[in-house]
Amino acid sequence: MTDKIEKGPADTPPAGPGASGIPYEAIKAIPVRHYGRWVSGVIVVVLLGWLVYAFSQGNVIWATVKDKLFDPAVLTGLGNTVIISVSSMALGLVLGIVFAVMRLSKNPVTGAVSWLYIWFFRGTPVYVQLLVWFNLSLIFQYINLGPIYKNETVDIMTPFMVALLGLGLNEGAYMAEIVRAGIQSVDEGQTEAAHALGMPQTKTMRRIVLPQAMRVIIPPTGNEFINMLKTSSLVSAVQYTELLRASSNIGNTAGAIMEMLFVASFWYLALTSVFSVGQYYLERRFARGSTRNLPPTPFQRLKANLNMFRRTEVAR
Repeated sequence: MTDKIEKGPADTPPAGPGASGIPYEAIKAIPVRHYGRWVSGVIVVVLLGWLVYAFSQGNVIWATVKDKLFDPAVLTGLGNTVIISVSSMALGLVLGIVFAVMRLSKNPVTGAVSWLYIWFFRGTPVYVQLLVWFNLSLIFQYINLGPIYKNETVDIMTPFMVALLGLGLNEGAYMAEIVRAGIQSVDEGQTEAAHALGMPQTKTMRRIVLPQAMRVIIPPTGNEFINMLKTSSLVSAVQYTELLRASSNIGNTAGAIMEMLFVASFWYLALTSVFSVGQYYLERRFARGSTRNLPPTPFQRLKANLNMFRRTEVAR
């Protein structure tokens, strides 16, 4: 004998056109169980716990890491890392725009020079380029620009100048390709319309093309800057006292090499995290012209979840 299922008005959907009017039984949806997700999650948590336990039992003096985290020498190196990264990125961005425009120019000479620059600086390691600039005095004893400027190379090639040229020129080659891709992403009709209005080539590039290309240029540029923060550790080889060199000096003096490497790693993670947030909001700003409804920010999502939780508590 089958049991009768009683349904109220809310359980009976309205009969549509051509329907018989017979009430339908409510479908009880049973979600599919994904046991593999739980198993993989447990495995990952166990591995992470094992890794944390291994480091906690290792021969690492964590009190030294805590004490040296805000050491004045470390903070000075941290500031130098930010300075050289921002300066090199600014130089690379300017060079990238210039050589990207040269690459897209119809002038075969400027196009060939731009291609040669990109080919050379992208094809050689940045560490080798730093060493070349650092030892430039072995080739040129003087930097002679005629009546404009003349001085000994060793006086000009300070550690900061070597780091700036080595990182900035290398970054310019990568930025040239990024800017070129951004410029080519803008529809050619925009340029043709600007020229039809009588705008010159330079003004068209500055007012029409580049603002629209920024939407494509910003994301990889942010990645390049975050990579620059980490690549700046290579300039310790040319005696520029940035974060890694400052930490290594303290570690060699105090006999806490691994502890100071952990200190440097902490600050590198902090820098990349802060600038990643800045990159997110910068991309969001330049995406306003291409997206009607911008996705909510993490803070907006958090606020919405908190408001929903409060409404649920009040309803109870």
